Amino acid sequence: MKKQAEKTAGQQRGRPFKPGQSGNPSGKPKGTRNKATLAALELLEGEASALTRKAIEEALSGNMIALRICLERLISPAKERPINIDIPIASDAAGLVSISAAILAAVGKGDIDPGQAASLAKVVEIHRNTIEMHELEIRLKKLEDSLNEKRN
Repeated sequence: MKKQAEKTAGQQRGRPFKPGQSGNPSGKPKGTRNKATLAALELLEGEASALTRKAIEEALSGNMIALRICLERLISPAKERPINIDIPIASDAAGLVSISAAILAAVGKGDIDPGQAASLAKVVEIHRNTIEMHELEIRLKKLEDSLNEKRN
């Protein structure tokens, strides 16, 4: 047994490719389906209308899972609705306080829900980062200009 293992040691593949390399560098072609998926589709082919009818019958008879499946097919998932509140424009960090106050007031009045307020707060945070970056850029430019004047 040991001799045979020694004879075939050079023939064993083990890990034939170097790390980061593949035997198929272009990968699986786009749109290629799994064999199990193809087999399931083949079995269901021609039965779609009968299965749909059965799901509808089950839903109508009170099967909640079938009802949920049918409703998910009929009604598309809810998308975010537009938020219609007045938000002041802020071009500096001080103006962000008024934006936060407007969002808080809108939640208090019931114009937007807390989830929408959280989404808006993320947008305000991105805007704050942009303002800070712009202000830092201006300060750095002034500093560089003053250093250049001192050198000249």
